[in-house]
Amino acid sequence: MEQANRVAEFDQFFTTSVRATRRPDPARLEVVADPGAETLARDLAGRESSCCSFFAFDFTVTAEGVVMGVGVPPTYIEVLDAFAARIQAAIGAGR
Repeated sequence: MEQANRVAEFDQFFTTSVRATRRPDPARLEVVADPGAETLARDLAGRESSCCSFFAFDFTVTAEGVVMGVGVPPTYIEVLDAFAARIQAAIGAGR
């Protein structure tokens, strides 16, 4: 149940707060979100890390907004691909 709730929360975050994504390499995704969403992004990332420890999250604040970096080991690139696809679908639905 907790995972389903977290997925729904991520989808809501992606739809309402995410502006763009970048993929600097296959094992890293950068999610650019509204500055006001930093607390929510950090909370979601913390809970996801507790569940799936292979995710490595980091945050930077730039002129674009808050950038949530998401990294994975090479064996989990397909999981990151699915995460990125979910974000793109949500961004498309929210626009």
